[in-house]
Amino acid sequence: MATTRRRTAVMVASLALGSSLLAACGGSEGKPTLNWYINPDGQDTLNQLAEDCSTDDYDIAIQLLPASATDQRTQLARRLAAGDSSTDLMSLDPVFVPEFANAEWLKPFEGDLADEVLDDDVLKGAAETVTWNDQVVAAPQWANTQVVWFRKSLAEAAGLDMSQPVTWDQVIDAASEEGGTVGVQANRYEAYVVWINSLIQGAGGNILDPDTVEDGRDAKVTIDSAAGKDAAAVIQKLADSPAAQPDLTTSNEGTSLGQMFPENGPGEFMTNWTFVYKNYEGLIGKPGGPKDEQEFEDLGWARYPQTVEGEESRPPIGGIDIGVGAFSEHPDFAQEAAVCVTNAEAQSALAVNEGLMPSRQSVYDSAELKEAYPADLLQLYSESVDTGGPRPKSAFYSQVSSAIQSRWHSPRSVSPESTPKQSADFLTAILRGEALL
Repeated sequence: MATTRRRTAVMVASLALGSSLLAACGGSEGKPTLNWYINPDGQDTLNQLAEDCSTDDYDIAIQLLPASATDQRTQLARRLAAGDSSTDLMSLDPVFVPEFANAEWLKPFEGDLADEVLDDDVLKGAAETVTWNDQVVAAPQWANTQVVWFRKSLAEAAGLDMSQPVTWDQVIDAASEEGGTVGVQANRYEAYVVWINSLIQGAGGNILDPDTVEDGRDAKVTIDSAAGKDAAAVIQKLADSPAAQPDLTTSNEGTSLGQMFPENGPGEFMTNWTFVYKNYEGLIGKPGGPKDEQEFEDLGWARYPQTVEGEESRPPIGGIDIGVGAFSEHPDFAQEAAVCVTNAEAQSALAVNEGLMPSRQSVYDSAELKEAYPADLLQLYSESVDTGGPRPKSAFYSQVSSAIQSRWHSPRSVSPESTPKQSADFLTAILRGEALL
């Protein structure tokens, strides 16, 4: 009898707990909770945005994705392929938006809402990342781009005028002559493809023909071109030069930071994302950063280097777009929340607090950003986003990226004579289903 009463009590408690958890996860009872899957960048501010954009109708709960963009895609793709209704909002690397939209995993913004998400204030480079088949399928939150960061004293010693456009050849030569280095991201991962793509576009070419890229597996592969050879020549030159950093083949965004303010030596030229300024500002007097304010003042920035002299560079485009899950039980609330977490106030907070730059020009022009950043750096960021080069806008981008990585890595083996041709043949076979990664 006592055993029966205990079992009954356990069952009642379990049912009560289950009901409370269901309500907390946005069940049919009570105020719904929208799950927002975010990448780890800017967690503090994103948590505050989730709180600020919660309303009397719904709450927003943060769910953390893995650090790697590839792992983020994998987790979200598995959820959405299974029709997961608990994925309400998601922070997406722009390169994955076409794939998710093509699979009908994203709920498009329509009518006045689409006009609000993508009005004339949004910079061109960011705007291009959120459309698919003439629909607005995500909302731009923050925009990322790369510039060349450098020690002013190093450039001056080499006689390189960084107020004028510079080429990769000039940067590599200048670093080599003065005992400096050139920092890039050339490990076998997505950022290496970012570099390759920008080099190719800076020479007037593309990995895939832009006019056929939305044809999916039938897209025309154009990496084996004069532009592809020019890109390979830059990588080969750096790999063979004294300016190559010892960890070139495994370099990433973090490792390349460490050579700017070494204990000994003139420092580096480095292509890297917008977070760099706030990173070094926060490291003044600390390991890995400038030893004092005077050394921090020696940090310079300029437009992404030209692949070919006289041909305008195409800086990389990155950032985060906010998508709404097509299977969400509360799609209207989720789209309302997406508009809120991407509005001008939200973008300003991300830029000032986290160094994650806006996708809207009005935010670059705001008093808050002008107080937090040098005016010429803000102008460089916005111009770079507006005129930058996106990676191929393909529903099969993950395969495109992996195929290029497999043939262009290691950077020490890249050759203008062979690498573009080998990668074109392999990528074509991958898209046609005639080879496996």
